[in-house]
Amino acid sequence: MIRKFAMVATAAALFVACGSNVEEKAADTMDAATEQATQAVDQAQQTVQDAAAVIDSTANAAVDTAKAVVDEATQAVTK
Repeated sequence: MIRKFAMVATAAALFVACGSNVEEKAADTMDAATEQATQAVDQAQQTVQDAAAVIDSTANAAVDTAKAVVDEATQAVTK
């Protein structure tokens, strides 16, 4: 009977020891995945901000050009 109990106790100890290691590895993997996802989101946000800045400057340049054309046309008509 003691032998059977020792076998069960050994199996339980191995299960607990291996189980905690698996949980630790899973936690490390989740932490790494979270960090990678955060970096990807930060990079995407920076890319969107850069694109918005380019679009804004392009739009401003187009508006300035249109104003210049209108001003020239107005001056040509008033002469």
